[in-house]
Amino acid sequence: MGRWEPGARERLVMAAVDLFTEQGYDATTVTQIAERAGVTKSTFFRHFPDKRELLVAGQEELSRLLAEGIAEAPGDATPLETVAAGLVRASGLMGPQNREFAPRVRAAIAASTELQERDALKTVSLAAAMTSALAARGIPDPTAALASELGVLAFKRGFAEWTEGDRDANDELAGYVLTALEELRAASASLG
Repeated sequence: MGRWEPGARERLVMAAVDLFTEQGYDATTVTQIAERAGVTKSTFFRHFPDKRELLVAGQEELSRLLAEGIAEAPGDATPLETVAAGLVRASGLMGPQNREFAPRVRAAIAASTELQERDALKTVSLAAAMTSALAARGIPDPTAALASELGVLAFKRGFAEWTEGDRDANDELAGYVLTALEELRAASASLG
């Protein structure tokens, strides 16, 4: 495969996850990832600053979509309805490839403390993007922060259920995420 063919970023991510699963994160080198993806090492570094960033590819776009969905929610929407709009928008980014790939990504993250730390930072970043978007709508900080944390938790729970489900089904992530958000809303109301 030529090094200038499209899809290098996606091939790099897939190659990295395969190698992380086969031989572990620490034992995998950037050179091995590039070779497996059929690109040069310099192509790797045009897309990613280091191998740690491979598993959070798309985080910026996910944050942007969450914020856009929140910004475009109806003016009379409650904070959680506003978060739901962001979650629906961001869920559209995830397709069959994400669903198929997720178990291997989870396994790679579970096997590496460094990747677990990076994944935790991703969660913080997504919550911050939602909190900022909610604050821009005039939602007070404590409410915005809580709604954002519930949104991140709903996204993670919904994503986990979606990826563990029937991969041949044509159901979309948004339904799982919205169900998780509703469950969390009900659970928080029961706290008293």
